[in-house]
Amino acid sequence: MTFANIERLVRIMERLRDPKTGCEWDTVQTFETIAPYTIEEAYEVADAIQRGDMADLKDELGDLLLQVIFHSRMAEEAGLFDLSDVAASISDKMERRHPHIFLGATEGGHHLWEQIKAAERGAKAGNTGALDGVALGLPALLRAEKLQKRAARTGFDWPDPSGARAKIDEELAEVEAAETPEHREEEVGDLLFAVVNWARKLGVDPEAALRAANAKFESRFKAMEAADGQFAERSLDEQEILWRTVKERS
Repeated sequence: MTFANIERLVRIMERLRDPKTGCEWDTVQTFETIAPYTIEEAYEVADAIQRGDMADLKDELGDLLLQVIFHSRMAEEAGLFDLSDVAASISDKMERRHPHIFLGATEGGHHLWEQIKAAERGAKAGNTGALDGVALGLPALLRAEKLQKRAARTGFDWPDPSGARAKIDEELAEVEAAETPEHREEEVGDLLFAVVNWARKLGVDPEAALRAANAKFESRFKAMEAADGQFAERSLDEQEILWRTVKERS
């Protein structure tokens, strides 16, 4: 493996960010404006994996790598850190979290990984609670699950799925009883949070489950459109009949 192409990409980013001769778009970007692209590229990596498209995965990983280099370049310009510091930081972290592999410790494994992560979170300024450090930028569904898992480590958790299932009924009733749009939005949020909790207790990844449901709906809807060129003009009852037909075939 050669790192010449990574060095090439670093040089390309330097030229793009040059304040005098660089790209007019790249030179005005900030951490905040680039962050949404970074998230998008990570999802496109996941999409390529889910589709089993390895050629596309190669391209998407390149796009994601560009995001790392972009952020690192902006940080270097601000005198904060550079790409080498980023690589050193993650290398140090991986060695620290695998002491039985790299540091000669006799004990290791996933349980020790979690203990070390917890200690690292506690060492960060302001991180004193079990929920500290769960990124605000995560998708809401994924963040809900992570918050619940963190809380569960303290013992704050249903002993079995039945408690989480009963909470869904409770939250659903509160949605139906809400009298204002603001209150209804709040209660729907509580309902979604409760569904994530139940999924977690059942051992289901809610993010993966919803992605699969999205894909299934998309496939069936496209099949309806393909079966009837005037699908949008059909009545709801006619559309429902077509939906059931497509569903039986899939």
